[in-house]
Amino acid sequence: MAHFERIRDVISGPFSPEVMEQRMAAGWKLVSIEWRRELPDSEAPTEGAFSEQIPYGLRISDDCSRLEIDPKENQALLLMMELLVQDFPFSNIASDLNEKGFRMREGRRWSPVAVFQMVPRLIEVGPRLFSTDEWEARRQKFARMM
Repeated sequence: MAHFERIRDVISGPFSPEVMEQRMAAGWKLVSIEWRRELPDSEAPTEGAFSEQIPYGLRISDDCSRLEIDPKENQALLLMMELLVQDFPFSNIASDLNEKGFRMREGRRWSPVAVFQMVPRLIEVGPRLFSTDEWEARRQKFARMM
């Protein structure tokens, strides 16, 4: 599996194409450009401009420079993945999460629909979860049960 490194350059002065040339020469590939402007007092932010959610299982680091794993949400993801692998229905997974004290980010109890809506996130985070020592221990426990 390929691993990627990401960095963010904060530009405090006029943009220089030389920065892009230096990065590309070092093997970096441009993947996004973020624009920012100060709004006049008479103008409200565009609807949805700040609506992007932080993926479940992650949080903003203390230094606000990156996303890091949220231990509590990561445990909920591990439990969801474990129960999905064991072919439990979404209703049972929601019930188990609630019984173990896990709550959704908004503080609500898990529902079968909410668990179902987490499936794309589980697919996204699956390769990272499956490569952890904790998952390996769980996998060995499953093998002994069968």
